[in-house]
Amino acid sequence: MSKVYKALLVRQLEDKSYVKSIEECNINDLPKGELLIKTHYSSLNYKDILSCSGNRGVTRHYPHTPGIDVAGIVEFSSVDAFKIGDKVVVSGSDMGENIAGGFGQYVRIPSKWAVHLPLGLSLKESMIYGTAGYTAGLSIDYLINQNVTNQNGEIIVTGATGGVGSISVAILSKLNYEVVASSGKSNSVEYLNRIGSCKVIGRENIVDKMSMGLMRESWSAAIDSVGGDTLSALIKSCKKNGIVIAVGMVSSTSLNTSVFPFILRGVNLKGINATIVKPEYRQKIWEKLANEWKPDTLKDIATIVSIDQLEDAIDKVYNGKIKGRVVVDMR
Repeated sequence: MSKVYKALLVRQLEDKSYVKSIEECNINDLPKGELLIKTHYSSLNYKDILSCSGNRGVTRHYPHTPGIDVAGIVEFSSVDAFKIGDKVVVSGSDMGENIAGGFGQYVRIPSKWAVHLPLGLSLKESMIYGTAGYTAGLSIDYLINQNVTNQNGEIIVTGATGGVGSISVAILSKLNYEVVASSGKSNSVEYLNRIGSCKVIGRENIVDKMSMGLMRESWSAAIDSVGGDTLSALIKSCKKNGIVIAVGMVSSTSLNTSVFPFILRGVNLKGINATIVKPEYRQKIWEKLANEWKPDTLKDIATIVSIDQLEDAIDKVYNGKIKGRVVVDMR
């Protein structure tokens, strides 16, 4: 099959800088895989920003098409589990990192990376979630399985205007948890209250300014995408037997804390990696996102852009100019 389609390509120049542009590509140049998917929607994630910036820890070879998320229709399948015409979602895989990703109008992937689009969710809505929402779902499912209920006290979500943060706030609110949203953006209060937070605090109000081994007990649990001093402070201020979930490292990869919170309070630190989840569990989380966890405010979290607006959207997200999720209409 020979077919031309549009994709965003990132190229490395001779001076070692990186440029991105919308170009025409050919389906024959896609990698081998059991599924050929026509992309209807994609979304913009932190890893995509890193890939567009030439981060070799995310993407090893250029030119490259980023986009770790895809929602679309199967156009070819060599496996029985998926049929031509099936609606599918792809997230939490190597697609968009080292395999041509969702910023192309077609992708070809191994079938184990795809899940069937659950009833109750449209292709567009699945990309409001994307990997960020899927990661939020994994985090919340872990808290529920550890018996953290809405009677335990406040749960804090940091980086709350970002993708994982926004979806976490919205789902936790849907499940009647008391959610405190933390953000470094001073103009985020109205947005965060609208999607479900009961209180909004600045990032500076969390960080331990005195480098103490322990801080006042404040949170029954935390979902953190910031890392660094913020993560350290959350661990020190978590209640007895509380849980801190680390999902990102926007601020720093370092962690400066003592053993006191773990030994004296029994605090648990859990890391979430969306790419190491078994396929059957992945489908289970997507079913929950489509049904009992689906927040009424989901559409309020999304900014919709076309493929021709994608370059500008990448720059805006990189500079912190957009709240919530960016969904890319690839049609």
